[in-house]
Amino acid sequence: MLLTSLFLFCVCVFAGAIFDESARKDDEVFRMAVADLNLNNEILETEKITISVEFVDGNNPFQAVQEACELMNRGILALVSSIGCMSAGSLQTLADAMHIPHLFIQKSPAGSPRSACPPTGRVPGTDDYTLMVRPQVYLNEVIMQVVSEYGWQKFVLFYDSNFDIRGIEDFLDRTSQQGLDVSLQKVEANINMMITSLFRTMRTEELHRYRDTLRRAVLFMSPATAKAFISEVVETNLVAFDCHWILINEEISDYDLQDLVMKSIGRLTVIRQTFPMPPNATQRCVKHNHRINGALCDPKNAKSQQLEITNRYIYDSVLLLANTFHKKLEDRKWHSMASLSCIRKTSKPWQGGKSMLDTVKKFGVSGLTSFLEFTDNGTNPNIFFEILGTNYGEDRGRGVSRLATWDPVHGLNGTLSDRKLENNMRGVVLRVVTVLEEPFVMVSENVLGKPKKYQGFSIDVLDALANYLGFKYEIFVAPDHKYGSLQPDGMWNGLMGELVFKRADVGLSAVTITPEREGAVDFTTRYMDYSVGVLLRKAERTVDMFACLAPFDLSLWACIAGTVLLVGILVYLLNWLNPPRLPMGAVSSTTLYNSMWFVYGSFVQQGGEVPYTTLATRMMMGVWWMFALIVISSYTANLAAFLTITRIENSIQSLQDLSRQTDLPYGTVLDSAVYDQVRSKAMNPFERDPMYSQMWRMINRTGDNNVDESKEGIRKVKYGHFGFVWDAAVLEYVAVNDEDCSFYTVASNAPDRGYGIAMQHGSPYRDVFSQRAHIIHIPSSPPPADIFSRRLELPSSIYHHPHTTIIIPPRPPEMPPLSSHHPLLETYPLGGRRSHHPHILMVSWGGLLSGWG
Repeated sequence: MLLTSLFLFCVCVFAGAIFDESARKDDEVFRMAVADLNLNNEILETEKITISVEFVDGNNPFQAVQEACELMNRGILALVSSIGCMSAGSLQTLADAMHIPHLFIQKSPAGSPRSACPPTGRVPGTDDYTLMVRPQVYLNEVIMQVVSEYGWQKFVLFYDSNFDIRGIEDFLDRTSQQGLDVSLQKVEANINMMITSLFRTMRTEELHRYRDTLRRAVLFMSPATAKAFISEVVETNLVAFDCHWILINEEISDYDLQDLVMKSIGRLTVIRQTFPMPPNATQRCVKHNHRINGALCDPKNAKSQQLEITNRYIYDSVLLLANTFHKKLEDRKWHSMASLSCIRKTSKPWQGGKSMLDTVKKFGVSGLTSFLEFTDNGTNPNIFFEILGTNYGEDRGRGVSRLATWDPVHGLNGTLSDRKLENNMRGVVLRVVTVLEEPFVMVSENVLGKPKKYQGFSIDVLDALANYLGFKYEIFVAPDHKYGSLQPDGMWNGLMGELVFKRADVGLSAVTITPEREGAVDFTTRYMDYSVGVLLRKAERTVDMFACLAPFDLSLWACIAGTVLLVGILVYLLNWLNPPRLPMGAVSSTTLYNSMWFVYGSFVQQGGEVPYTTLATRMMMGVWWMFALIVISSYTANLAAFLTITRIENSIQSLQDLSRQTDLPYGTVLDSAVYDQVRSKAMNPFERDPMYSQMWRMINRTGDNNVDESKEGIRKVKYGHFGFVWDAAVLEYVAVNDEDCSFYTVASNAPDRGYGIAMQHGSPYRDVFSQRAHIIHIPSSPPPADIFSRRLELPSSIYHHPHTTIIIPPRPPEMPPLSSHHPLLETYPLGGRRSHHPHILMVSWGGLLSGWG
């Protein structure tokens, strides 16, 4: 490794410097500062500064001490070093021993955030000849206050491999005392391999939880590592646009800041060291009796924008030493120094070292770091931080603004807030994925060459939210036309997959909230209750000309006919054996035909024409009439019962009825929410239901019971012998709007889930959507058919009626205000049908004027 020594040679002025071998720009700025001072006759007048520069390995303290001894042997008056803590401790010990003022500028490895150098042991009572040009490290204090202002309770702290983690021990102790949940993770040099290993070793659920933890993160790393890390996590979809990351490092240039903003999504807060400068160009470049090089003091100059913090402190250190030499020459207290030897034990320290050290501490200098001075303990008290930030969003190149400043004396100057979104989403364009499902989402217009237009209940919900919040949206249908389920490989398909893989921001249709889906995406609060129903085909009515004979069996009818014949014959024989007395000239009508007709007439309660006056005949007919009364009454009752049974014998009135019977096959959409619900309640021991167990066995009895799409299930019901188990609201709409009126539905009376709007995991829009969606919550399930028989319009006003909740869209300016006593509210309740449920009626303003929406 190379070692470079720097000397300032003049008649009486000598100095030296040691730089880390990676500090080539420090060397350039050092030479520029010496050149500027050599041109300034007001400071050293006739004296000139001569220099010599060498470099050392920052991790080799022995080499640093060896080269420093060589410099002292040449007769230096001061030592300037830009090096890491490992070699700085050895140089500090040497400077104390030889009484050489040592201006130490701490340099962090590879641009990582600084950590405080460990204290070096010194002999008690001796002076500290090392002056800390860079102020002490305040990163712990700054980040603690910023995190507290944001109100974070849980976050991840990432640090790169070059950062000394001992530097944040105090911060971790304070977060632990305050009960904050902080996770530490080291970012390896090969970031791509690190991210790849995460996807290879983590299951899908673990990746979702990991994504959730990445919503809040603090980065202790160099700008180069931060840019590479942010790019990698954004490209691999590990973070969403609701994330908020804080990058803290004193060394962040404007170029670095622009690149970080371009590569990141979500919100980014950057904390860096800043140097207050006057706005006037002359005041920035002219400091007391010295003019700074224009390339370094002009903020618009490319070289000035690329200056590192150590470069600025090196320039000001040279300027401070030059002013110190000038003061010593003015006071006539100059102590020349012979060469010193670090090897000889008899070598004595420099006699003028103490005086030189006191002069350096006594006076300060204005330069590129605003103002450089030292306290009695040899530290620079002047340090300022600025806190910059962007807003939430996914647009690249978002604007950066200064949020606050921080300094050790005044603390935080400004207000920090981590509020996500208010009710203003203007300028936001959401990507909405949907599945066509009547009446929630339907295609209203499909013109070739133009985007499809959609309508339906869910679209009205989305339009109302868009009008209120101000966002725009682009809608598309899920490629596989499915709601989505977890596949054997751990991936989601359908609508859910579009959200999980962040190809869409919002999922909207008849999407039900299930525990499995909530583990992958976020949902708003339910805006409508959901229950399972079954769609059935009405029994076909047939005309039977002999239906009147159905109450009695054929054998019974034969017995009745035989009885009529037998009684008719008995009546004829009784009258023939004991004929009645007839008036003079009358002819007897007691024939076998008349007896039969008389018995039949009395049976059907129509009477007879033949007079029977004998006692035996009348006793016989009394018994027959009693028999006829019993038979006719039984026939009437059985006929009424038969007609009723004929009307309901093939109907199913509940899911329990459906589960008990085995004649009618039924099924649902494979891998749908209904399918998962039936399976869960049939197989999960914690929520097992006998009804669902029977349904699950029936659904899976054959491979033909389940379908791929709901339309296929509806088609099987219409043209076959099948029952389709599906979303009750959808089935209600299908039944009401069927042209042949061939369907009827049966639904569960106990809804245990609801419809919600699905969003990406950790979406910042969830809360604001939920706040607006809860006002349209429809508790009844399924909704009344009257809702689905007309176009739905979503509300901004809600009026409650004992039987109906009227929801009305925003009032146009030309329309008069609506009174709570509007005739519509008094005249058109939905009353009769399912009046025990609160109903929702959505109307338009045109309908309000005409009396019906």
